[in-house]
Amino acid sequence: MPTPLDHEFVRAVARAADREAAPAAARPDEEPAGMPHRALARRVKTLIAAYRCADSALHGSGRAVAAAATHLRALRAAQTSTGLFAGGDNVQSPPDSAFTVNDVCDAHVLAAGAGPELGEITAGLAEIAGAASGSLLTGGIHTPNHRWELCAALARLHRSFPDGRLLDRVGEWLDEGVDIDAEGLYSERSANYAAHVSNPSLLLLAGVLGRADLLDAVERNLTATLDLIRPDGTVETVLSRRQDQNHPFPLAPYLPHYRLLAVRTGRGDFARAARLAAAGGIDDPDLLAETLLTPDLCRALPAPDPETLPRDRYVTTARLATRASATAHTVLYGGSDVPEHRRIRSGLACNPTFLRLFAGDAVLDAVRLSRGFFDLGPFRAADMQQLAANRYRLTETLTAAYYQPLPKDRRRDDGAYRMADEGRFSAAMSFADRPRDEVSHTTRVDVDLREDGADLRIDISGPRVPWALELTFRPGGVTRGGEPIGDGRRCLTTEPMTYRVGDDEIRIEAVVEAGEPLAGPDRSDVLRYDPGQDHTVVGGTDATTGNRVYLGGLGPHTLTVALRAGRPAPAV
Repeated sequence: MPTPLDHEFVRAVARAADREAAPAAARPDEEPAGMPHRALARRVKTLIAAYRCADSALHGSGRAVAAAATHLRALRAAQTSTGLFAGGDNVQSPPDSAFTVNDVCDAHVLAAGAGPELGEITAGLAEIAGAASGSLLTGGIHTPNHRWELCAALARLHRSFPDGRLLDRVGEWLDEGVDIDAEGLYSERSANYAAHVSNPSLLLLAGVLGRADLLDAVERNLTATLDLIRPDGTVETVLSRRQDQNHPFPLAPYLPHYRLLAVRTGRGDFARAARLAAAGGIDDPDLLAETLLTPDLCRALPAPDPETLPRDRYVTTARLATRASATAHTVLYGGSDVPEHRRIRSGLACNPTFLRLFAGDAVLDAVRLSRGFFDLGPFRAADMQQLAANRYRLTETLTAAYYQPLPKDRRRDDGAYRMADEGRFSAAMSFADRPRDEVSHTTRVDVDLREDGADLRIDISGPRVPWALELTFRPGGVTRGGEPIGDGRRCLTTEPMTYRVGDDEIRIEAVVEAGEPLAGPDRSDVLRYDPGQDHTVVGGTDATTGNRVYLGGLGPHTLTVALRAGRPAPAV
């Protein structure tokens, strides 16, 4: 017996589409000036979906058809002689155009099934798709997820306009292997690109090509993502190698994927995630078209599994550990790419945050550790070891060098030596040919993830240099304890401090085991975050904002920091 339809979900999806489509349909002849090609194609698809959906206020509306035609003309005008689309910072980009062609092809399927009223629009969409086909067939990419977006566009083109060359090209890309690791994370480790590109593209390819292995990849990624869902309804991004590594990412874009696989597999954990993804309401206007193209999305979800607490997970490939309980949700991260590559670069995991703590409404968004060592930037663990259950060690050793004279056989009378980068700076010094005198600095952080927070033991060894631990709390709370040091920041010494939001609080307490006393509030030169020269040389920073608390000093040092989540004791 088929699963019944979820009429409430369908109505919510239709309302989301109407919120975007209705204003356009109210002014069907108004030219969409300045709208980029991807938005134009998405708008055309949404208008056609609303026209076709009985739950939409625009069902059967001629004004919706007229508005779709207006947007389609603007889209055709944005298409260049190559079939690719103009606009954006990626010039003549096959993958960027593939995003648009994917929507064009989906809109073509919806329009072709709607009858003669959409005949001209169906023909216009076919014209645009045909003009783009050649460039997408031969075009290249420049990020990992682009392969799957481009493949999805080629597969959609073949679905509507069969051509064996399109499938052959898809085969070339897929023969590289899907970039998913043993833990279920794509190589970019990005929630944004998993939700918006890799998962939907691989689901489409699995359907068109009948490839169960691609469906399995998506299921593995969604399974891995379950342990990255945070109490605030976002997906953890500190591990990402893309732009979202410094920003929260909502769970909502994962809704269609969790919902579809929950319906098809009966997985209660996916059903729970789908409900969480929709908990804040459904706002994605594109979901309506997805439900028409994939009717299983409209089926009722299986019963959700209850949340299991406490639970913990160590994602070895990303070096990220999580522990969740009824009291606290803690994230520990040691998977930065910077120690290996010695640079800050788009496409690398660069975020220096190594700990987060959620305690109800009180949230410690970021714990970071700066060191004043040759301006090489904050602590980013080069190694993460699991010492025992929920106990980990993060370690990084930095080295810098002073260089000796060149060997006699490498010296030049004209003094013109090879320009080289030695890890801190570049100069015409032929660094690789010179003997080195190295200076080293090691930071080690042992972390015990507890049900009510975390215990940190920080060991800073090497030369006597300044260091500062920065704790950034999400705005909205009240800090008690410590000393103000300006700009809304506070200094923590050895007296406890609390950060409270409503009835939730996080308590911080530090104890020095070895080394000088901690710096007082007068040491603003020590108690600060230093992003390192890769940022400052171009006038940039990756500093956090919010309620920031510092403790620091002049190393070497060994100290413990206790972070406890809970609720304050009632007043007596």
